[in-house]
Amino acid sequence: MRPLIFNAFSMASVSHVYHGMWTHPRSEQIRHDSLSTWTHLARLLERGRFDGLFLADALGLDPTYRGSFDLYVEQAIHFPCNDPAILCAALIGATEHLGLMFTSSILQAHPFAFARAVSTLDHLSGGRVGWNIVTSTSAAAARNFGLDRLVEHDARYDWADEYVDVAYKLWEHSWRDDAIQADTQARVYADPAGVRRIDHVGARYRVPGPHASSPSPQRTPLLIQAGSSRRGRAFAARHAEATFIVSHHPDAARVAIDDLRAQTVAHGRRADDLLIFQGLSFVVGSTEEEAQRRARELDAYVSTEGLAAHVARDLGIDFGLLDPERPVSDFPNEGLQGFARFFEEAHPGQRARLADLVNAMSYSSRFVGTPEQIADRLAEWRAAGVDGVNLAYQTTPGSFEVFIDHVMPVLRARGLAQHEYAPGTLREKLFPGRSARLNARHPAVRSQAALAA
Repeated sequence: MRPLIFNAFSMASVSHVYHGMWTHPRSEQIRHDSLSTWTHLARLLERGRFDGLFLADALGLDPTYRGSFDLYVEQAIHFPCNDPAILCAALIGATEHLGLMFTSSILQAHPFAFARAVSTLDHLSGGRVGWNIVTSTSAAAARNFGLDRLVEHDARYDWADEYVDVAYKLWEHSWRDDAIQADTQARVYADPAGVRRIDHVGARYRVPGPHASSPSPQRTPLLIQAGSSRRGRAFAARHAEATFIVSHHPDAARVAIDDLRAQTVAHGRRADDLLIFQGLSFVVGSTEEEAQRRARELDAYVSTEGLAAHVARDLGIDFGLLDPERPVSDFPNEGLQGFARFFEEAHPGQRARLADLVNAMSYSSRFVGTPEQIADRLAEWRAAGVDGVNLAYQTTPGSFEVFIDHVMPVLRARGLAQHEYAPGTLREKLFPGRSARLNARHPAVRSQAALAA
């Protein structure tokens, strides 16, 4: 069994998952807009042989806690938030091996412009870029990009299907592999016969092409998707090479993973074409007593209201105005049902309440213990089928530094973490023995073959 993949899960903002922790005297996240904060973190992660830095994003400020957005501003809950793709660009020169994975919504950029930006990042990084594809659940984000209202849930995935189709055509179809001649004597940089228009005409986009950038090392970036709804899981099974889950227990993760892999196979791919990243966090001590004491000290800084407001923003339900004992099934919200599914998979026969989601989304996936105890738990997640961990911090860079210095050596001794980086692109690192390019089972490549025929 191969080692686990480890990504640092962060956000270019003041407060990410454990709200209130930015007030901790040893947290650097309050300086989120300083490049040195991020270059220090990125170099630390490379020292620890982390596979990637996975950056979340938020595009709107919704009044979804007690009918206002005041708490989000006051406690810096995903606001302000800088552009993760630009941050990744800034970190390219400070890193050599680290995967740089950023979130970008179908709302925020036309696919032609987005495809060129990603190819540029992939070129400059030597093929270390990953795209977390999101459809956005924020009504404010929709309005910020000129829409009257948030597009209905399944329709957003229809939109995403066309968005990635345009990007695939640009990345995979527009330039033939041998198009670049770079012949200085003949003064021919590229063979015109090897550069093709894509002539995409769809419900939302008309893109003739050709792609403005030449093929990058991966052509298409590593594709990630984190939807937990039924439609989100189906999208991941068809398009993603990695998906992010927040299961509450290894047994529950096994249920979700079996479902995702079965859907992946149903889409004509192999089960191992999709990597599963589980979100986890850790408090480490040399003894269990010390770890528990550290957890109590950290929890003194946490904002319970901030946690509730985070869940409210993600799900579009104002937890500040509702009875926390109400069952989630009372609400016809597909995103909410997706998170409830993770809870109910871990608690068979129990109906998820709103309070369960607020608590579980942060604390059900936090482990407190010694390095050996944490390694034991991670082995259980690996045995359940999890391929990697998106490690959320409580203080940064402290949470990562403690994990690297104290837990990683135990994991390496057990074969659960890599000793050195593999050569090649991000895709080659995460899929050992495979090409830098998407494999022939992926819809982007299958559609290329159909176009050529």
